[in-house]
Amino acid sequence: MSLSSAINTAQTSLSNYATQTSILSRNISNASNTDYSRRNAALATSLSGAQVVSIQRAQDEVLFRNSLSSTATASGQETLLAGLTNLKDIYGGNDYESAPATLIANMRDTLSSYAAKPGENTLAQTTVADANTLAIGLRDASASVQSVRFETDQEISRQVHTLNELLASFETNNKAVFSGTQSGKDVSAELDERDSLIKKISEIIGVTTVSRSGNDMAIYTSDGITLFETVARPVTFGASSGFAASIVGNPIYVDGVALASGEGATTTARGSLQALVQIRDVYAPAVQEQLDEVARALIVTFAEKDQSAAPTLPDAPGLFTWSGGTVPSGATIVPGIAASITVNPALVQSLGGNPQLLRDGGINGAAYNANPDGNAGFSSLLDSYVLALDTPMAFDPAADLTSSASLLDFAADSVGWLELNRSEASSAYETREATRYRSSEALSNETGVSLDEEMSMLLELEQSYKASARLISVVDEMLRELMAAVR
Repeated sequence: MSLSSAINTAQTSLSNYATQTSILSRNISNASNTDYSRRNAALATSLSGAQVVSIQRAQDEVLFRNSLSSTATASGQETLLAGLTNLKDIYGGNDYESAPATLIANMRDTLSSYAAKPGENTLAQTTVADANTLAIGLRDASASVQSVRFETDQEISRQVHTLNELLASFETNNKAVFSGTQSGKDVSAELDERDSLIKKISEIIGVTTVSRSGNDMAIYTSDGITLFETVARPVTFGASSGFAASIVGNPIYVDGVALASGEGATTTARGSLQALVQIRDVYAPAVQEQLDEVARALIVTFAEKDQSAAPTLPDAPGLFTWSGGTVPSGATIVPGIAASITVNPALVQSLGGNPQLLRDGGINGAAYNANPDGNAGFSSLLDSYVLALDTPMAFDPAADLTSSASLLDFAADSVGWLELNRSEASSAYETREATRYRSSEALSNETGVSLDEEMSMLLELEQSYKASARLISVVDEMLRELMAAVR
């Protein structure tokens, strides 16, 4: 080998080492960046020796897609669990001290004591007070359910806005990747940014990606709706100004197609949006319907009946009434009845009422009075109310519970239904979160930076650098000796 060839080889090596060291340094500085993929310098041999011809970015399409899928699934399950926990908190947390079942049981116990001593005015007042607590509890629970729906609707609006921003950023980034690829530029940083955007999008809505020539990419939802193809497709949603039992939330449209909600406690939702729609349109309305059925059953159970020998008058509200002012007929949900249920003012002593009318009847006039003589020991009506609370009655199966049960059992089943769904959602979340972690870990192991490996390669480069530097030094010494001999 000539001295000129040796010096050229050494110089090329030093240039390669500088490039490789720069790449290794960048890898090491991004070791904790989960959106960074490891870079490697690709070498090729030419007449002048080995040269860096390209910078390769570590990637694994299969693991990346698995990571996107597990991220979307876990995000949807996490969102659903959070929504069910919010609904559970309406009932007072783990002990369900504010649940209708608890309040009804408290009122029944007081009513039983009153039935045993019907002449005690204090017990009459206590019973009415417990009934008032129950009515307030139903109204508050109904308002809280609609508040959960409203807050969920607002969160949907925020996430739709974020999703549109991410898609707009993706469009800009995808153009940079495509144009950079066409011009032969290193687009590793742009690809990292694009992968990061896709991960964020998958947390909001489940996606599948299709890679095309020139590093171009298209994005579709898990259901096949186009999110991005050449340009970002619009995701639209109209937030509601408020909610009531009879108000239905607006759908989310992706490229003009309505986005389906998730189904089941182990939800089919892919991403948080579908789970949010499921809370707003499925679970919260179901809880509201169950509250409405409890309220309807209370009004029916404590309704006053015509006491005449030949009854002609319709049943009328007794202990409980509502804004409709009637006794609902049939086992059919009355939307929003729980939001207006109240104790009949005729029984509230502080409002000038007489709590003993609960014992005697007659809230709606003499025809409904079962104790016209005012017998202090009269307990027939009170006993019938206590018995009715434990007697099976018809409920609307649309409330997702049994169609025949006692009022107490139905109210308890409502709590059990919510807890069962929340517990199932919690178990599913633990499983899906573990899957997301393992998928992310597998992707990181394949494409992420290992400090041990990078430092080991850095030491190897250092030794190679020393060898090239030594070669240059030897060539320099030989040239000096040669020049000295020529003189």
